Amino acid sequence: MAVNSITTNNNPVLQPKGSGQQMGQNDFLRLMTAQLSQQDPFNPVDNQQMVAQMAQFSSLAGITETNTTLQQISDQLTAQTQLLKDIKAATPAAPTTQNTTEEG
Repeated sequence: MAVNSITTNNNPVLQPKGSGQQMGQNDFLRLMTAQLSQQDPFNPVDNQQMVAQMAQFSSLAGITETNTTLQQISDQLTAQTQLLKDIKAATPAAPTTQNTTEEG
């Protein structure tokens, strides 16, 4: 049985698609599937390790989604603040009146 080298650059499992720097959920699942399909049936991967890895990836995905949502909210607030500043600058100032009381 031939064993392919994992250090070559043409291994589709080890080369994440897209940015080339970060693994996405699809890359993680492909790697996990490859790991499971290539494991020794007499010495399988520890279930606790596999579940821990999946939980960590799920947490990371949730944090990433939260960060994206918060960035969108921040962008909207920035746009609204700028809009209010523009409205305030375009609105003519109301004349100020002074209340004076005369004593006599």
